[in-house]
Amino acid sequence: MNSLIGTYECKADAKGRLMLPAALKKQLAPVLQNGFVLKRAVFQPCLELYPMAEWEILMRKVNTLNRFKKKNNDFIRRFTAGVKMIDVDTNGRLLIPKDLTVFASISKNVVVSSAINIVEIWDKDKYEQAIDNATVDFADLAEEVMGQDEDSDGVS
Repeated sequence: MNSLIGTYECKADAKGRLMLPAALKKQLAPVLQNGFVLKRAVFQPCLELYPMAEWEILMRKVNTLNRFKKKNNDFIRRFTAGVKMIDVDTNGRLLIPKDLTVFASISKNVVVSSAINIVEIWDKDKYEQAIDNATVDFADLAEEVMGQDEDSDGVS
């Protein structure tokens, strides 16, 4: 799957249904019929929407962990807590289950943001706060993560 592109503002209805933005739906068209996995993010108060093929790749990595190590078993339990299989309905909406809506504090205003091969779903206020908080340190973070000279591939 190619990298997804875009950040979109949209609204969730009272039942937790979210209309996928047309531009994002178009990018996801090749994988819509396979369904998705929706889960809690590890580092942020948002949700992560994985196309099924991407989820299966991730699960192959997780499945290599030795489950006779308590730390690994604890990680697997917490990582998969609240995981739900999700389909996009014929109207282009996905239903966010109540427990995940509560986890991410999703109300009416939502931001749907691409994160390379997955989609993050945020409460709009929490998204703006996360972006504002990250702005201060982003230059240092970019240098540390992407500014490594030893394996440079010319990215600038």
